[in-house]
Amino acid sequence: MKKTIFIFFQLITIINNCFSQDVITKKNGEDINAKVIEVNQTDIKYKKQGASSGPTYTIDKNEILMIKYEDGSKDIFNDQSEKNKISNSKKNENMYDKGIEDANLNYKGRNCGAAWTAVTTIFTSPLIGAIPAIACSSTEPSDDNLNYMNRDLMKDPDYNRAYTKQAHKIKKKKVWSSFGLGSFAWLIVVIVANS
Repeated sequence: MKKTIFIFFQLITIINNCFSQDVITKKNGEDINAKVIEVNQTDIKYKKQGASSGPTYTIDKNEILMIKYEDGSKDIFNDQSEKNKISNSKKNENMYDKGIEDANLNYKGRNCGAAWTAVTTIFTSPLIGAIPAIACSSTEPSDDNLNYMNRDLMKDPDYNRAYTKQAHKIKKKKVWSSFGLGSFAWLIVVIVANS
């Protein structure tokens, strides 16, 4: 039984690591699977995938073409886009921050698949329950479920990107929390059934 529990938690860790990574694409075409920690004016700090307690690496922004983040958003680096980012960053920062704040206040994660994930996990197994968890957490919330208060604000690209990105983070958290609770409930049922 202890071996089964150990394997179960290892499986959850592997699944989580597979779907929580950023990809740094260098200008020479090389991809680095990593977790981006910080993007500065001149460089990027990251940790290699699977080595969260390992060293922090730094790479010059001039070597980077693009970063694709785990949530699907991208930062593209080239000379012109950097100049535009710097000049527009202060103007857009307020809208971006407002989008995050509004998503935290308004998006409740309804119809995100969390309930189905928990039910599937409890009544089948965590392995099978991981299927809807992965499917639900990898898709952004539909426009109908975003629950934004002002349609005009959503027309601003920075606000829209921030609101949608934050809502997706909230959705992922709800789905994986439901998966964890369902897995725990499944484990209790298995223990009770075997005793």
